[in-house]
Amino acid sequence: MITLHHVQYGRSFRVLWLLEEIGRDVIGPVNIVEHQIGTKEMAQSSLAQISPAVRIPAIEMDGLEMSESGAIVQHLCETYAPDLDRPVGDPERPAFLQWLGYAETQASLIENLNLQMVFLRPPAKPSPIVIKLTVARLRQTLRGLEARLGDQGWLLPSGFSGADIMLGFNLFAAPYYIKMDEFPKVLAYKARVEARPAHQRVVEQEGPQRFYAQDFYPVPEA
Repeated sequence: MITLHHVQYGRSFRVLWLLEEIGRDVIGPVNIVEHQIGTKEMAQSSLAQISPAVRIPAIEMDGLEMSESGAIVQHLCETYAPDLDRPVGDPERPAFLQWLGYAETQASLIENLNLQMVFLRPPAKPSPIVIKLTVARLRQTLRGLEARLGDQGWLLPSGFSGADIMLGFNLFAAPYYIKMDEFPKVLAYKARVEARPAHQRVVEQEGPQRFYAQDFYPVPEA
């Protein structure tokens, strides 16, 4: 059995989605351990024994423990889903690895904004300058994605891959900080991501998101 430590719509969503793409007939049963982000529960749970940073995702399978979403996605693709992998020697391998890293660059900016805009509570106040710079950097990652997508349906010319799972997840959170109208190709890509049956099944399992209290978070005034 696979055990996945998960927070609703956290980075562990990537792993849930990938497991659905692979299929339970291939991977077997999955035990999902839900955690409450921002509480002491995570540090006091068994998660701390698996994840050095006490972060999700963390996964236990076949005696193996892993706790970085990019590494988990890559390992699961290599082990269970060769159609979603681009192995050593594949001409798309460098681009595959590049997009895995790009997804985490983008996710780290979203995480920074989440910390500043969602987790900080009065009397703490987010820094308008830091928020403005972080939003600008996040927007640039979307500009880069817009330019690279071109007329492609997915990140790689040959089709859907684990790289799309890594990056596609970010597009759930980005619109809370960026007006997406200027990125029509990214919006079309986001629609393709959300139309995948495996993605839809995970969204249904997750239910309404409980993290963001408003639909959009503007840069605060100085």
